[in-house]
Amino acid sequence: MTLAPILRKMTTAPLPATAIYVGTLICFLLIITSSISDLIGKRADKATMETMLEQFENRQPSAAKNRLAGAPAGSPFLEGTTITVAGAAFLQRASAAVTKFGGNVLSSQVDLQGSQQKPGFVTIIVSFEIAQSGLQQLLYDIEAGMPFLFVDQLTVQTPAGFGASGEGKLRILLTLSGQWRGAK
Repeated sequence: MTLAPILRKMTTAPLPATAIYVGTLICFLLIITSSISDLIGKRADKATMETMLEQFENRQPSAAKNRLAGAPAGSPFLEGTTITVAGAAFLQRASAAVTKFGGNVLSSQVDLQGSQQKPGFVTIIVSFEIAQSGLQQLLYDIEAGMPFLFVDQLTVQTPAGFGASGEGKLRILLTLSGQWRGAK
């Protein structure tokens, strides 16, 4: 027995031919429905992404929302219209920090073009006296605040009677650097 007579009988008989036609039509309708629902889903995803992009582009950074907890405010660069003004402001900030933590500045200088200087960086050298606890607070204040300041060298000299008591003021020679962005 061959399949040819059976297939001819199925395709010529009205009931099986109608069933095959309806089955094929249902398959095509399911494929079309699936494609349309997929397109609708992709359009909804696109609209959502466009809305998010618009929100990101129009979003204004607010100090309370966007700042990390405990992150310092201000510019990470030294401010000033010229590198000389930026160096003077840098020196003033360092001197104020030393005074804030109970120290007194003995001498200071700005090195705008030092031998190890990178372009755009300003280096200052400050000599001061401060208590040990004040030094710890000062170093934290310098490194954690804005603008970004870097301790290049720290030289500590203890007084003769310092010993185990930890009393007396330390004599410090501190070299700091910070980057100047340049004239705006």
